[in-house]
Amino acid sequence: MSINRLHILLTTVGLSISLPVAATNGINLIGFGAESTLMGGADTAVARDTSALNTNPAGLAQIHGSAFDGFGSLLRTTDLAHEDALNDKHADNRYTLLAGGGYAQSIENTPCTAGVGFFTQGGAGAVFKHINTVFGTNDEMTSLFGIAKITPGFGCQVTDKLSLGASVSLVYASIEQNFFYDTSNTVFAGFKNEGASAVRFGLKLGAQYKLDDAWTLGASYTEKTELPLTDGTAKFNFTGTGLGIVTYNNLSIKGFALPREFAVGAAFKPNQDWLLSAKVNWINWADAIKDVTTTAIDANNALAPQAIVMVSPQNWHNQVVYALGAAYTYDDLTTLYAGYNHGKNPVPERNSSPLLAAILEDHITLGFARQLNDTWKLTSGIEYLLPAKVTYDSPIFGNDAEVRNEGIFFHLMLSKRL
Repeated sequence: MSINRLHILLTTVGLSISLPVAATNGINLIGFGAESTLMGGADTAVARDTSALNTNPAGLAQIHGSAFDGFGSLLRTTDLAHEDALNDKHADNRYTLLAGGGYAQSIENTPCTAGVGFFTQGGAGAVFKHINTVFGTNDEMTSLFGIAKITPGFGCQVTDKLSLGASVSLVYASIEQNFFYDTSNTVFAGFKNEGASAVRFGLKLGAQYKLDDAWTLGASYTEKTELPLTDGTAKFNFTGTGLGIVTYNNLSIKGFALPREFAVGAAFKPNQDWLLSAKVNWINWADAIKDVTTTAIDANNALAPQAIVMVSPQNWHNQVVYALGAAYTYDDLTTLYAGYNHGKNPVPERNSSPLLAAILEDHITLGFARQLNDTWKLTSGIEYLLPAKVTYDSPIFGNDAEVRNEGIFFHLMLSKRL
C-alpha cells in the first residue's frame, strides 16, 4: 500500500470520526442544575442557585448566606442508532451518567456573593461494538468525548435593580476513538486514538435587571474556548500490509472549541404562585467547529508513514436556541416545573456521522422541587429528547445512511441553604 493511497483512505475515514456527543444544543446541555434544566434552559433571567456560575453569574447576587447544590443526571438513550445497507444497530452504551455541584457564600459587608462549581458541559459518546463493514468484517466503532469545568465566580447587587457577575472556568476535554481497529487490508487500516486532552480557560459575563416586582430581564455572554486535544497516542493496524500494529506517540486533534454565546431572557411573575421565563441564545458554532485536523507523528516503525494527517471539514452552522419555562408554587413545600427547548441541528447533513449524534432539536421537561426541612430541598424531574434523524451520503457507509437519536434524562438535585 502506497503512502499516498493510505493518506486518501485515512482522510476519508476522518470524515466519519469527529466529535461524538449525546448532548442537546450542539455539544452543550440545555441547562445546568435541576431548576435550570427543568425550566427548559430558560434560566438567564431566573438564575438563582449555584448553577448561575455556568448560566448567568449575576444570579449569584440572589443568594444570601451560604448555598450548596449537588446534582446528577442519568441519560437513557432509547434510539441512538446507525443504519446503512449492512446495519441497523443501536449503540451499545445506553446509559450515561453526568454530575456536578456548586457552593456559594455571600461576602460579609458587601453586596456580593462568590462561589465555585463543577459542571459537566456536554458530550458523552457512541459505542457500536458490532458493525458490518464494507470490507467484509464485523468490527467496533467508538468515540467517547467529554467536557467538564471547574468554575469560580461572583455576582454583585450593583443597585436595587441591577446585578452583575462574572465567572472564569478551567475547562477540561478528552476524547478516545476506535474505528474498525481489528480490520486491516491493502487499502484500509483500522485505528485507535487514546489519551488526547485539552485544558483551557473560559469566561462568562452576566447581568440581571429587575424592572419591577413582576418583570426581570437577563443577559449573558460566553467567550469562545479553543479545545486543542494533544498528548495522545494513535495505533494503526497495518497487518494487511505486513507492518503489524504501528503506534504513533504524538497525537493531536485540533479544530474543536466551545463556542461564543450571547443569551437574553425575561422572567415574568404575574402573582405569588407563577414564574414564567423565556430565553433566546445565539451560539456561534460556525466559528467554533470548522475544519478538524487529526495529526499522528513519531511512529515506532520506520517503514510506516511517519506522519498521518486527516482534515475533516465540519462547517457547523450557527444556532439560535429558544427556551420557555414555567414554575408553579403548588403549596408551601412544593414547586412544579415545566419547560421546552428548541434549537435547529447545527451539523450540516453532508458531515453527519453515526458517531456525531448532535442532531437533537426539541426537548420537553417536567419536574418538581420539595422542601424537606428548613435547610434541605430536593429537586427532580425528566427531560425527554424528542426523536431526530438525519439521512446522509458517506464514502464509508454508502448512500442513504441514517443516524437517529432519542432519549430520556433523569435529573436530581439536593440543595442546602443556610
